[in-house]
Amino acid sequence: MSNPVNDNLLNRKIIHIDMDAFFASVEQLDHPEYRGKPLIVGGTPEQRGVVSTASYEARKFGIHSAMPAKTARRLCPNGIFVEGNMRRYREVSHTIRGIFREVTDVIEPLSIDEAFLDVTINKLNEPSATRLAMFLQQKILQTTGLTASAGVSFNKFLAKIASDWRKPAGLTVITPARAEEFIFQLKIEKFYGVGEATARQFHKLNVKTGKDLYALPLETLVRCFGKMGIFYYNIVRGIDLRPVEPRESRKSLGREITLAQDLADIVALRKLLHQLAVKVSALLAKEKLSGRTITLKVRYEDFSTISRSMTVPESIAQASMLEKVGLMLLERTEAGKRKVRLMGLSVSGFPDGSAPEYIQLELPLEWENMVWVNQS
Repeated sequence: MSNPVNDNLLNRKIIHIDMDAFFASVEQLDHPEYRGKPLIVGGTPEQRGVVSTASYEARKFGIHSAMPAKTARRLCPNGIFVEGNMRRYREVSHTIRGIFREVTDVIEPLSIDEAFLDVTINKLNEPSATRLAMFLQQKILQTTGLTASAGVSFNKFLAKIASDWRKPAGLTVITPARAEEFIFQLKIEKFYGVGEATARQFHKLNVKTGKDLYALPLETLVRCFGKMGIFYYNIVRGIDLRPVEPRESRKSLGREITLAQDLADIVALRKLLHQLAVKVSALLAKEKLSGRTITLKVRYEDFSTISRSMTVPESIAQASMLEKVGLMLLERTEAGKRKVRLMGLSVSGFPDGSAPEYIQLELPLEWENMVWVNQS
């Protein structure tokens, strides 16, 4: 692979550690009666909840994180549904972070159960990142009784994909010499930043694998995907300059939707809030988070913007609870009396401080037909 990246970047040693079905594995560790059975952690079907984590036994039925719990129940009628114990999960996560710090302080948490580690220079003076990854996996298993999968490479993109390659308890190493072969056979859906909508765009360009992506000129990628086109052009060539960034606690996670037409119908606005609550709940499930502070943002037709917040006693993530609090906040606005052009719902106050500061924007919404367009 022709690669303009200099030797220093190719010589970086980055590990991505991803705990295997973390919440479900903790529950099966603590409750032997759940072991070997399809276990679904998250909201219950009765609460319009979403799946946070599914055990590997449940995944055989097609169940995955952020799936509506009702769908999971339909796919696996005999599945065991539990709401989970965030305090316990944070406790185990804290122990795992302590193991990471035995190796390096250059740690970038992505969520409660996964992180990047830059081990180019490390506390154990171990030159082999592969041996360090094995050490981390063994120490996590000995200390917590849980398995982790690990990916080792010279950049974050490849390390993260590698950690998902041989789950559970897998270890995959992608060296510079092996990068081209590995990237070329990847399905386009596996590339960072490629969601369902972007994958459909790539398919229209007859791009189904990394090899197909590599063949596209930069000009075509920029024309079709804007600045992200440059990113795709680089990563398919093994170029990812992003450093592993230790960071302070990030603040909030949510969704904002701009309406195609300003809306004053309070019934319709309540339905919009319901949809926001479901979407935010799915985001929380995907990131394995819950929070205590819920914030509603409303922008009126004159572009004036207000926000209303409420902090509840216990962390929540269920759509029904988010909607309940959101409706209380909506009553404290002039929505319905004044036309609304944007509404947003976000959650903050994450107990473990590991949440991304992330407000996902939606494209303009045609309310009449309830057509939701997700950005990828």
